[in-house]
Amino acid sequence: MLDSIAVGKVIQHIREEKRLSQEVLSGLAGIGRTHLSAIERGERKPTLETFFKLSDALDIRPSALMAEIEKELGI
Repeated sequence: MLDSIAVGKVIQHIREEKRLSQEVLSGLAGIGRTHLSAIERGERKPTLETFFKLSDALDIRPSALMAEIEKELGI
């Protein structure tokens, strides 16, 4: 099962590494800032469409983003 906390932690880490605010990233991804915030806190799991939007906005391939999540999960 996908761990929503790990997903959010990885997305937040990459966002901060790229020096993007939640406001900027959510705008680039076309999602609401509160939705992004809930994803980063692990309160919501992104849909596949949102996952692809976030990876595009973060300028990272979806497979690379998933690899980072897998690394966080230790798998």
